[in-house]
Amino acid sequence: MSRLFTKDTQAIFWNNNRSAIQRMLDYDYTINRVTPSIAAIVAPTSSAKFEKFFYGNDEIMIPLYKSTPEAAQEHPNADVLLNFGSFRTAYDVVMEAIELEGQFKTIMVTAEGIPERRARTMNQTARDKGVTVIGPATVGGIAPGAFKIANIGGTIENIINSKLTRCGSCGLVTRSGGLFNEMSNIISINADGIAEGVAIGGDRFVGSVFIDNLLRMQSNPDVKYMILLGEVGGTEEYKVIEAVKSGKITKPIIAWCIGTIAKHFESGVQFGHAGASANAHRETAEAKNKAMSEAGFYVPDSFNDIPSIIKKVYDDLLSKGVIRQIVEPEIKEISKTRKARNFICTISDDRGEEATYCGIPISKVATPETGYSLGDVMSLLWFKRRYPKWAVEFIETVLKTVADHGPAVSGALNAKVTARAGKDVVSSLIAGLLTIGPRFGGAIDGAAKYFKYGHDNNLTPKEFLAYMKKQGIPIPGIGHRIKSVRNPDLRIVGLKKYVSEKFPSSPILNYALEVEKLTTSKKDNLILNVDGTIGVLMVDMWKELEYDDDEIATFIDAGALEH
Repeated sequence: MSRLFTKDTQAIFWNNNRSAIQRMLDYDYTINRVTPSIAAIVAPTSSAKFEKFFYGNDEIMIPLYKSTPEAAQEHPNADVLLNFGSFRTAYDVVMEAIELEGQFKTIMVTAEGIPERRARTMNQTARDKGVTVIGPATVGGIAPGAFKIANIGGTIENIINSKLTRCGSCGLVTRSGGLFNEMSNIISINADGIAEGVAIGGDRFVGSVFIDNLLRMQSNPDVKYMILLGEVGGTEEYKVIEAVKSGKITKPIIAWCIGTIAKHFESGVQFGHAGASANAHRETAEAKNKAMSEAGFYVPDSFNDIPSIIKKVYDDLLSKGVIRQIVEPEIKEISKTRKARNFICTISDDRGEEATYCGIPISKVATPETGYSLGDVMSLLWFKRRYPKWAVEFIETVLKTVADHGPAVSGALNAKVTARAGKDVVSSLIAGLLTIGPRFGGAIDGAAKYFKYGHDNNLTPKEFLAYMKKQGIPIPGIGHRIKSVRNPDLRIVGLKKYVSEKFPSSPILNYALEVEKLTTSKKDNLILNVDGTIGVLMVDMWKELEYDDDEIATFIDAGALEH
């Protein structure tokens, strides 16, 4: 494989990282790719069937799948896997992908901190199967004018300025993603840009090392010279030295190891990357730079001298005819203001022979014998997936608890006044609903928001009270006109009992009850009321169902609780 990627390369993206995916699609559009580089997205927790993205000013839909094998089966031409899983899941994702023999040629892993034993197993398994692993702890790689991985190169403006929209003549290999972007810019200023580039990653054990990528670039006809940017720690640079000495690599190499400052410290220094620490003199940046210089590499005296060496090597190859002048291709501009043009409903759909709720035909959920309860249907329509039984029954318990919130609350009074004025039922109902706010009904959203904030930020109950006082608002979900410690609200007693028996855990409720101890010590009716209890328990439910913080915040901010 002389080229890592081509203009026909397509990838399966594991984890729906919208910003990274959109950057790839913006790059595709800018370089005039015919086919988008993302074939599919694996989103195990999503119930949606597709996701909308911009392709230039137009919109495209990319299919979503629950698993890598499912996506691979539907997209056999996608030979790159972009693994954006966390360090907890990245290993399993890679190993599952490697087992799909013949599917993936390249796998990129962004996660940092994968346990070293697992990283070594993963990397060796991939090597045995002939799969190139970029990473872990990487921003990926790029073949300018053909294909780029996710966020490498930065924003589209930086990519254009660094001439990463078309093929240059330099092969660039670094450990650092940030320095990769910096070097791309330096190369564009002093030469004609990059033909292929890879940031191999900063973890101690990475899949493809310097020698793997440089040997491939040696056989890539687009690459005329190479730049190796290493760092203190490890001995991978010595493999490149041996390859040069043995004649396996003949193209000019400009090289520099970051971390020469370490020699000025009395003890060993750990730099930013996990592998950036010298355990012996041979691993120091100074020793490696010296060895590379003695082997015939172009090695500057300092990082600041790299630009002048790049220009010198480039001009020499240009004068000899090894490198030819590049005619700059036309690139497309992306509008800075893009708006979605269509309404898309991902919940219910009536375009087929039968209407569906989140992909499930209504006939499969409506009648009693289907086994779907009212809570099941609500979870499908409100939250786009069927919840487990304990969560469904909790939603139904809440509905029964607040089915009639009393005749004297402001919403009920407004509805009655509107009805007495002779208005119809719908108008009266709307009048009541419009009364919902922070002092009536909105306390559910407020309690969910603020108690979650206090818990997640490790505020003690006392610190939480001080925080809320500083915000200048009463604590949502605390206080009742009639009920108190000595006269408890039996609705809350029932909810607590259900939670203690059915919920796997309830950390937000427990936190709110600790706060309640402080508030009731001042006044015994400053209890956690039914609105507050429902709000914090909804957050507990979502956390147990593995929603992330952004998804929970979206539910709360949208008013999903109070309405």
